[in-house]
Amino acid sequence: MHRQIAGKLTGPVMKWVVAAFWIIVVVGSSSFAAKLTDVQNNEASSWLPSSAESTLALDKLGAFQDQNAIPTVVVYQRSSGLSEGDLAAAQAQTADFANLDGVEGEILGPFPSEDGQAAQTIVTFNFGKDGWNAMPDAVDELRKAAAIDGVTVHIAGAGGQAADSAEAFSGLDSTLLFAAGGVVILILLLTYRSPVLWLLPVFSAVVALFTAQALIYFLAKYADLTVNGQSQGILTVLVFGAGTDYALLLVARYREELRRHEDRHEAMAFALHRAAPAIVASAATVVLGMLCLVFAEMNSTAGMGPVLAIGVAVALLVMITLLPALLVIFGRWIFWPKRPGLGSVEPTASGLWSKVGQWIKPKPRKVWVVTGVLLAIACVGWVKLDANGLTTEESYTKDFDSIVGQRVLTEHGLVDQSNPVQVVANADQAADVAASVADVSGVAEVGEPLVKDGVAFISVPLKADATSQAAFDAVTEIRSAVHAVPGADALVGGYSAILLDTENASNRDNKVIIPIVLIVVMLILMVLLRAVLSPLLLVLTVVLSYGAAIGLSALLFHYVFGFAGADASLPLFVFVFLVALGIDYNIFLMTRVREETATRGTREGSLVALAATGGVITSAGLVLAGTFLVLATLPLVAFAEIGIAVALGVMLDTMIVRSVLVTALNLDLGSRIWWPSSLDRGGPSAGADAGLPEAELSK
Repeated sequence: MHRQIAGKLTGPVMKWVVAAFWIIVVVGSSSFAAKLTDVQNNEASSWLPSSAESTLALDKLGAFQDQNAIPTVVVYQRSSGLSEGDLAAAQAQTADFANLDGVEGEILGPFPSEDGQAAQTIVTFNFGKDGWNAMPDAVDELRKAAAIDGVTVHIAGAGGQAADSAEAFSGLDSTLLFAAGGVVILILLLTYRSPVLWLLPVFSAVVALFTAQALIYFLAKYADLTVNGQSQGILTVLVFGAGTDYALLLVARYREELRRHEDRHEAMAFALHRAAPAIVASAATVVLGMLCLVFAEMNSTAGMGPVLAIGVAVALLVMITLLPALLVIFGRWIFWPKRPGLGSVEPTASGLWSKVGQWIKPKPRKVWVVTGVLLAIACVGWVKLDANGLTTEESYTKDFDSIVGQRVLTEHGLVDQSNPVQVVANADQAADVAASVADVSGVAEVGEPLVKDGVAFISVPLKADATSQAAFDAVTEIRSAVHAVPGADALVGGYSAILLDTENASNRDNKVIIPIVLIVVMLILMVLLRAVLSPLLLVLTVVLSYGAAIGLSALLFHYVFGFAGADASLPLFVFVFLVALGIDYNIFLMTRVREETATRGTREGSLVALAATGGVITSAGLVLAGTFLVLATLPLVAFAEIGIAVALGVMLDTMIVRSVLVTALNLDLGSRIWWPSSLDRGGPSAGADAGLPEAELSK
């Protein structure tokens, strides 16, 4: 039945229909895919759950401020001291600032520092709901208007950070697309050693990416799906990486079948019939793993789940329909110069991974014990992982202008007035609430309460950087103080509170989603392999490789790259990617082991499966690791850390866990790996296992 469907999809006529369909789809999708950046939401406040205290505070703050207002700080600095003329010029500039497009309300300042070397002026912009996207141009105009001879000017505050964030994400999609494409092309050239074959997987990956981006664009625009720069960036590398993985597996099986069948259409029908179950199962694992993210409290994390699931699902559909059609359209010559002819020798039978299997064969227990111990030792590096969030300064791999400006404010004792903590409470308790806040350490001068409709608003500037741990500690103390005021019903919001709530929600998501992903992956493996023991062992091996990857990555972050810490969501994202994607390679291997077990027995079947799939799985791992490593080229620490950790984990999975650890377990346990299934019980395995030492067979 499956082979009949596969045969029809790649038949002499239908192959042209399939190819034409996808070409029409990608042409229609490309213009909408290019608009995906327009519907991004990179505003931290929109990522929080509705139950967060800072979110609840936002609802009450509407009467006192426009949520679309973006406070921006103009920072003036002269190391020899600002002259009276400098301050007079800064004062005169406030009239020019008021005339800039998008500026609203009163211009505050300039406020000089006590040492006289710096000053700040606060300008508020409001461009409506999509104001963050307009800030780069607004900041450019503000910087021109703030120029004073001999004075260094920086644009900081929320507006400056928005503009710098836009610069960091500018050209994100094209940068990642070309970088990931370049990595994939290089690895495919080395894998296939053909100057033309790589074109078909890469073209198919581009079709999948554009189609997925267009679909996600419509969901973000009309169905309130949250898309941010992070999810869009990971979408690009995931579709390229996972899509190429599926292509590698299919092409490898197709090349095997071309050596057995003269008709390429028949060869593809057999290849699809035999490879599709593993490809579909692995894609389903990734899709369901990503969909587990919808249980996150963080809207940004919950939104990433469907975004990435859609990308993988589309990649799967393209790779099992368009790619097979293209392969049979172009024929055997696409493999030039090493065309797989009918009856030609299959090189995997005597390749590297065949030799690895023969090396493991005499001593499987010793191999898996030593391998497991080494991976466990690597996990110890986890103690150096500081996943408690990053300050604004720590979030980028280079100094943006807003970061430098914030540093100037801190160094010269100027409080960042653009990002105060915002307290709302019942009006009749406003005085007591303000008094309780005034006693909190780290708080600057508390503003006078403003009262509207029975609600009081109190602005509480902090002495520390709004994104620092000191600011988070101050928010925690402020909350304890105001919550203790009877009858106040006080809520604490503002930028620092939003970031603190984000960190707390991320920590909660780590504890909830990781077990859900493990359960889902375990159930999929049980259904696929029709066993209990092997899925349990496979999940344990992937978890072990995850721990080793995080441990080694933490050491790299700390001692090599000098990163100050990690985003609170890093452990969760790396876990989901490594477990969902890492289990792919075990699925590729174990489905082949199960297939070979039926005729050869578990032990010999494991050696044959390793030899047959080792090369393609290693290539797939290199592709996926290379594409994720592309994230490290962006000037964002969170992206770089995800890319490095996932790339390292994928390489551990493909080179050590799948090839050495899992194969050693298969050889040691033999038919027991399929428990409680009756597969390989007293069947052909007896003869197949005869090649192993008697001591090994008696285990």
